[in-house]
Amino acid sequence: MSDASNKADLTGIQITVVPVTAFQQNCSIVWNKNTRKAVVVDPGGDVDHILAALKELDVTVEHILITHGHIDHIGGAAELAEMLDVKVIGPHEDDRPLIDRVEDQAKQFGLDTVRKVEPDQWLVEGDVVTAAGAEFQVLHCPGHAPGHVVFYNKDLKLAISGDVLFAGSIGRTDLPGGDHDTLIASIKEKLLPLGDDITFLPGHGPASSLGHERLNNPYLK
Repeated sequence: MSDASNKADLTGIQITVVPVTAFQQNCSIVWNKNTRKAVVVDPGGDVDHILAALKELDVTVEHILITHGHIDHIGGAAELAEMLDVKVIGPHEDDRPLIDRVEDQAKQFGLDTVRKVEPDQWLVEGDVVTAAGAEFQVLHCPGHAPGHVVFYNKDLKLAISGDVLFAGSIGRTDLPGGDHDTLIASIKEKLLPLGDDITFLPGHGPASSLGHERLNNPYLK
């Protein structure tokens, strides 16, 4: 997925998706082909695969961004941050209880290498984070997880949306801290108003547009 803006400082923005772990979670590398700077969003595991992708792209990682505290999105964050010597930014602090339990989650799935990560910076609604020279607005979108955030860039017409909304579906709400009504409100009040032409990259599965989901997603009827 490449840049959709004619602004000079955004023309180099690219996104490479690295599906990781048995959950096939979309770990996203946002990188700039001109500066070779990058950020990694939601390194859920398979750190060796992520490192191989970074080497192939020949980029330097500035920091790691996290959308929410479930194990499939943060399982590799502590290891990757340590290996790259970078900070971990996000999610909202309401996800601290999920992050604090990640090692217990790992044992339930038979994962021995997952370590708890301590974010260097928590995010709140209205914060701005940088990714390879682009500025992304932070939207707090609870429902799937209490501290879930979405990263949105108006000029790129792009939202990196984690597990809030999927192509043809929505995030599950039966996990600790989940709430269906809160999730639907996040989608309808935070995401859909961004515009039908916004492409969103979810935490699992293919990208879609907000317009397509507004018209066709059965969970939004």
